[in-house]
Amino acid sequence: MTLPRVVSLGCRLNAAEAATIEAILREAGDESTLVVNTCAVTREAERDSMATIRRLHRENPGRRIVVTGCAAQLDPSRFASLDGVDAVVGNRDKLSADVWQVGAARFGDVMEPQPFVPADIGLSESRTRAFIEIQQGCDHRCTFCVIPFARGPSRSLRPEDAVARVRRAVEAGRREVVLTGVDLTSWGGDLPDRACLGDLCARILAEVPTLARLRLSSIDPAAIDERLFALFAEEPRLAPFLHLSIQSGDDLILKRMRRRHSRRQVLEVVARVRDARPGIAVAADLIAGFPTESDAAFGNTLALVSDMGLASVHAFAYSSRPGTAAARMPPLPAGVVQARAAHLRAAGEAARARYLDGRIGDMAEVLVEKSGADGLDAQGTRVRLAASHMRGAIVSARVTARDGMHLLAEAA
Repeated sequence: MTLPRVVSLGCRLNAAEAATIEAILREAGDESTLVVNTCAVTREAERDSMATIRRLHRENPGRRIVVTGCAAQLDPSRFASLDGVDAVVGNRDKLSADVWQVGAARFGDVMEPQPFVPADIGLSESRTRAFIEIQQGCDHRCTFCVIPFARGPSRSLRPEDAVARVRRAVEAGRREVVLTGVDLTSWGGDLPDRACLGDLCARILAEVPTLARLRLSSIDPAAIDERLFALFAEEPRLAPFLHLSIQSGDDLILKRMRRRHSRRQVLEVVARVRDARPGIAVAADLIAGFPTESDAAFGNTLALVSDMGLASVHAFAYSSRPGTAAARMPPLPAGVVQARAAHLRAAGEAARARYLDGRIGDMAEVLVEKSGADGLDAQGTRVRLAASHMRGAIVSARVTARDGMHLLAEAA
């Protein structure tokens, strides 16, 4: 039997939404539709989206192809013109069962505030974790970013609904829940009581005591609330993992990006969270080659990798996006941008190796996934255990070595 297939590019939010679309198609008995959930964060992501659609059409000439996601939202006619594309569904409508059941084409190029319809439980391949969307959209206007135009204004899932979704995930056997969103720390700002992300995390942990581990996806260092800082110190089930959307280590470039933090503030946030939770792993998103970035400014970003003691780096080459303020700034030569991105990626790999080497001899709490020997620890590191264990078990293990970018460990 042919099953519907959703190919998702880009972020974990897209992956969570893809799981919802897949479930809708299965529920509707749709056995022919192929869905491509596109990404627009960079020009390369858009090209990958286009190439994926063309490949799927070549490989599946008889199947219906529907395109959705951020790239399709921003330029629907471009995607609608591709051979094999039957419909384009806007971000506003892509989680609506009615839209998929009738196969409507909704371009949705005007993003009006909508009631928040979150992605349902997005399962990891191992089926031990769940990705739950609690927030959508963004009210900020970073000069390099098109996502607010593709996703609309910030909307929050009501706390009682978030708790219910987490509870359902745990009842379905998920040991870890990852909260996702476009601008996660803005959660609650549009709700009547203007609660903060820390309040929601505390409520989830209190009302779902059987949840083994709660993890946060990428967050804004300028908007971490006091309750969240306290939770890192008080609640062992909140994973010791912090992924910060930083983008640059240079204050002038941060201002030109219209970010809301300075280099000093980022370092203070990291120092504070490490005081609260020793051993926490800190990751960061960083961009190389932003317009007007000097050698010295790029050097400040490179230095930030070691100054922060980062566990991992998501390095991006700056990509000009039409309609953004940064697209009107003097660009750097493409060769310079690519060389700096390569340099930043190499610095990130070196930082990752240092971090993993520093973990040797430590204890790790490993959530065993599909192979029975591979898993993810609380710090978000891939760990290979010396022996197999039941999938879904959380195994206390001592780290014995590094194998590339993974850790090896033996159950204690």
